[in-house]
Amino acid sequence: MIKARVTVTLKNGVLDPQGKAIEGALHTLGFAGVGQVRQGKVFDVEIDGADRAAAEADLKAMCDRLLANTVIENYSIALT
Repeated sequence: MIKARVTVTLKNGVLDPQGKAIEGALHTLGFAGVGQVRQGKVFDVEIDGADRAAAEADLKAMCDRLLANTVIENYSIALT
């Protein structure tokens, strides 16, 4: 079994209204030192098998086809 963590974030320059709302809420709660906040998504995926190269190729395909909108999002894959 191969475990992986896929992190998806908005590309630089893409507006992040949810991050902006979180930033405002943190200031309202008294966290004045907080700068810009950007939000993202994390997926923990388990893949049967032991072939790490094949698992990484499958994960890239999953990201390109479903997990990330590659027009506005970047993703990174970490195998564990």
